[in-house]
Amino acid sequence: MSKFSLVKSAAVLGIDAYIVDVESTLSKGQTPTFTTVGLPEGAVRESKERVLSAIKNIGYYIPSNKIVINLAPADIRKEGSAYDLPISIGILAASEFVSKKKLNDYILLGELSLDGTLRAVKGALPISVSVKNTGIRGIILPMENAREAAITGDLEIIGLSTLREVIDFLDDDLVPDPVHVDVAALFEEHRKYPINFSDVRGQENAKRALEVAAAGGHNIIMIGPPGSGKTMLAKRFPTILPNLTLEEALETTKIHSVVGLIPTGQGIIGTRPFRSPHHTISDAALVGGGKYPRPGEVSLSHHGVLFLDELPEFKKNVLEVMRQPLENGYVTISRALMSLTYPASFMLVAAMNPCPCGYATDPNNKCTCSPPAIQKYMSRISGPLMDRIDIHIEVPAVKFSDLASKSGGESSEVIRQRVQAAREIQLRRFKGIKGVFANAHMETKLIRNFCRIDSNGENLLKTAITKLGLSARAYDRILKVSRTIADLTNCEEIRPEHLSEAIQYRSLDRHLWE
Repeated sequence: MSKFSLVKSAAVLGIDAYIVDVESTLSKGQTPTFTTVGLPEGAVRESKERVLSAIKNIGYYIPSNKIVINLAPADIRKEGSAYDLPISIGILAASEFVSKKKLNDYILLGELSLDGTLRAVKGALPISVSVKNTGIRGIILPMENAREAAITGDLEIIGLSTLREVIDFLDDDLVPDPVHVDVAALFEEHRKYPINFSDVRGQENAKRALEVAAAGGHNIIMIGPPGSGKTMLAKRFPTILPNLTLEEALETTKIHSVVGLIPTGQGIIGTRPFRSPHHTISDAALVGGGKYPRPGEVSLSHHGVLFLDELPEFKKNVLEVMRQPLENGYVTISRALMSLTYPASFMLVAAMNPCPCGYATDPNNKCTCSPPAIQKYMSRISGPLMDRIDIHIEVPAVKFSDLASKSGGESSEVIRQRVQAAREIQLRRFKGIKGVFANAHMETKLIRNFCRIDSNGENLLKTAITKLGLSARAYDRILKVSRTIADLTNCEEIRPEHLSEAIQYRSLDRHLWE
């Protein structure tokens, strides 16, 4: 005669979750086996050893029966170690060592060590968000994941440390306090940046360009010799962007939760992400992928900044796959088994040397590169990718007087206030227009409506295009950036001085992609 139990668990698909029924059957009088069905992957198949060892090491004896575990729905592949806890409880419940009366009320998640200790798992927040409207009472999971899961505030979150504690809770021998989180206070606690724009000495032009980029949501590339401060500036760029809203923070946290990047006990991502992958990264690691697709760097940068240092050193196919997320704000990964879409609305900040040796624009070091070598180096970046970068800024070597200066520049808080005011102007301007929240998102029709210039401006722009050798594709970019510069001064009209500054931010157009 078979003994049966049903335990509820959950799994993440993309950045959303679905409920998984863990069914356990124990049959006597047959050859002892342990079989898991329901399309289990590596870590799930290996759970047999962890589960049986943990059960034995906390003092329970499971007879040598035929054990069958079914993970339903059976047509979706299951991966990860979070099924250890529900499988072990399922076996114990089928063996009548654990009461079944609470099993329908809770989702169980957790990886088991061999001594029965619970270890943290990935995806607690997306599971909590997806489960809260299903009528399920709560979630039992490792204590390390409890604050993250409790952010939704609508479920009873039971954070425990061992398999023994889970058994005691289900048998009413342990009554732990559910984990509660003051989301507003937690959010405020983790929204402070450890770095500040005031740390940067000199580079006032580059700081101004970054402020304009932040105010209008413009992608930006910095060109300068090694040691000029490009990376230092880029790392501080998120500190001048508008603060994350709680809604943005939750969406960002869900993505980081899926890949297990939330620090233990933190629970929520309170600052805008900053991701800086090495130039040897693969296209799958950048945009996401794998046999069972996981978010890539572009999705981990969602609502934040993706910094690509030494841009020409990235493989061409890696740079080209960024075009979809830059254009659409999301990335779709298609595989034979499934197709998943991850959000990827980020700001691109790139940096590069002006030549292979890096010293073409450095007055203190001699460049050893020939003109053909410089042209070949610069042309590694395709025109279509450069089309999506509105601002090009040259970052010169820092003067000694600036390095020796004891006075810092403006703080991130001061700059952020100006950026926020400009963003609010844009939100009012684009109210009711789907998918447009900043000047950088404007297409041709909106540019014609909101970026009108007078005859003086037309003459200035004509001179820039014809005399300075700017490419025709720079025309719309200059108008969008000048609109942002006008917004920073709370000016309705785009004036010649706004256009003049915007023209300065197209330095690469004078040399490349004509």
